[in-house]
Amino acid sequence: MTELLYLTDSYCKAFEAVVVEHDLEQNGVMLNRSAFYTGGGGQLPDQGALWNGEAQYRVSKVRRGHAHIVDGELPAVGCRVRAEINWDRRYKIMRTHTAMHILCGVIWRDYQASVTGGNIDVLSGRMDFEFERLAPEVIVEIEKKINQEVEAARDVKIAILPRETAFEIPDLIRTKINLLPESIQEVRTVEIVGLDLQADGGTHVANTREVGAIKIAKYKSKGGINKRLYVELEA
Repeated sequence: MTELLYLTDSYCKAFEAVVVEHDLEQNGVMLNRSAFYTGGGGQLPDQGALWNGEAQYRVSKVRRGHAHIVDGELPAVGCRVRAEINWDRRYKIMRTHTAMHILCGVIWRDYQASVTGGNIDVLSGRMDFEFERLAPEVIVEIEKKINQEVEAARDVKIAILPRETAFEIPDLIRTKINLLPESIQEVRTVEIVGLDLQADGGTHVANTREVGAIKIAKYKSKGGINKRLYVELEA
């Protein structure tokens, strides 16, 4: 099992690890520990590089089983590597992910609308909600409210709880369908203090002020009561 450093420290940019296995099918390596996010929950996998001495191995993504996909030759099993995440890209994704939680928190708090889907890119994202009707003036109102939450400088806290304890928290699963399989016995939660608390496995900034200004770039109906909001952040 790979020790996943990002679960408790989203700001871990570089680390040392040992190559424990090759994944030849994907041209990847498994490490005993890693701060690279593997992708999932709408968030993109990390990119970066590994070094063994002077030899550099570019990590283009992290995939199934936490295999670090390497361009070209693989570092040998058993060797120690230095690893570094593409931090500029990761931090922008962290800001975007937290922005989506701010949006979700405001809409749940003020409109009781469930999330039906979403996706996170670098400084942009989309999220789908169950709204009977979503008028232009409501969009303006939502954008104002989410930026107020950014300026409120709310702390973002991470916790890992036993499954039974986590599911005692009201509205912890904000999506329309509970996507947590029964096999998961520990649940990681992300709390924007005073606004939002959700089960989530991705990376986030430590305070909402780090997100910066959020713009709702556009919105559209996806049919029925499913409405999609597109969000953009400043570079």
